[in-house]
Amino acid sequence: MSGWVGVDLDGTLAEYAGWVDEHHIGAPIPAMVQRVKQWLAEGQEVRIFTARVAITEGNRAQSTADAITESIQMWCLEHIGQVLPVTCTKDFGMVELWDDRCVQVIPNTGLRADGKP
Repeated sequence: MSGWVGVDLDGTLAEYAGWVDEHHIGAPIPAMVQRVKQWLAEGQEVRIFTARVAITEGNRAQSTADAITESIQMWCLEHIGQVLPVTCTKDFGMVELWDDRCVQVIPNTGLRADGKP
């Protein structure tokens, strides 16, 4: 697969039981960590896709986002074995997004892929 796979942090790659602070990251979720490691072993690019590093008006400064990025990268190094890129931005290179809050839709229809209304 060409392009990159986005993996949400909280509730997908790391356990999430509610907000603690910007630098607290929960325990790794073994099945997802293993999946990421497998993708990486196969040469797939994987990026952490999280709103934690978003900079919006009145939200946070770039220096704060950089510090949060570093915390996430150190967590990745510890639990995945390498630093992964961290982003909050989709681009045309993203081929998949794994997230605990997503609802998949059938392209160009607006219909849910799971058949729910």
